Amino acid sequence: MQVSFTKRICSMRLRYIEIFQAILETGTVTDAAALLHISQPGATKLLQQAERSLGFPLFVRAKGRLQPTPESALMREQMDRVFDELRDLQRLASNIARAENYLSRVVSTPTLANAVMPSLIGHVRRKLGRVNIELSTQHSNEMARSLVLREADIGFTLQETLHPDLICEAIYSTELVLISADGTWDNSEISRPLGLKELGGVATIGIATDDNLGRQIDSILNRLEPAPEISTWVQTYWIARELVSAGEGVALVDPFTALSGGPSIQVRRVAQALPVTLYAVYRVDGAQNVVRTAVLEGVKAIASDLVRSWSSNNLESVA
Repeated sequence: MQVSFTKRICSMRLRYIEIFQAILETGTVTDAAALLHISQPGATKLLQQAERSLGFPLFVRAKGRLQPTPESALMREQMDRVFDELRDLQRLASNIARAENYLSRVVSTPTLANAVMPSLIGHVRRKLGRVNIELSTQHSNEMARSLVLREADIGFTLQETLHPDLICEAIYSTELVLISADGTWDNSEISRPLGLKELGGVATIGIATDDNLGRQIDSILNRLEPAPEISTWVQTYWIARELVSAGEGVALVDPFTALSGGPSIQVRRVAQALPVTLYAVYRVDGAQNVVRTAVLEGVKAIASDLVRSWSSNNLESVA
């Protein structure tokens, strides 16, 4: 019985899956037809063909709308996965075609977008003249998906990305820093790296994120004795920065978060430095070109200049 049912599902054409999904979404054949840009008779015919192929009805009418039958409800989860994969394939095909009219699509995490990316366009255009660049922000997992689907050409993140279709290249290394509200430390204090043990009993913002850097920060704080006083947990480093500027405590963050624009804070080195790496991520089969090379070199140079400028001048606050 189960084998026969599975064979029937596998026999469905992609067009049948589209009409099934459209009716689930809209509740009527007429609205499903409009969603698929086909006629109402054409939609009805597709539904009938799908039901004949399967050997059982997919929908029943209830209160003027079509509701899935128990049989189609059993298929729904698997059909959703197939439909999602179909849409990914369509997006991939569209983006491959789009690449013919070349546009350099650069994606970065929000932290890098605030600190590094504003200077990138000028850097690239000073080197190459006027080029077409599209900037967007995504978190690391979303970024990897966009790169694989060719919705982006190169990405920048502080998280190592492991995917068989992607190259993750370390382009710049720096260190974790401690941030506090403006006026916390005087000149002699801020010029001295702070030992992590000095955070014991200090009000500290916790980073409740599942990325590698967040886990390392959490591990550091958990090992301290006495423990820091953590009463607030946040999901992003940028929110941690905002809370720090409001006087809610100190936080261990990457230097790009610390040095990005926003309310004034103080930035201080820590004695037991935790490395922070900036990665460029791109497809294994991505075409090497002068624009991508200029973007990669530009991000590396801007990140380096940003951190070196702070280090050289030993800034007490960052505006």
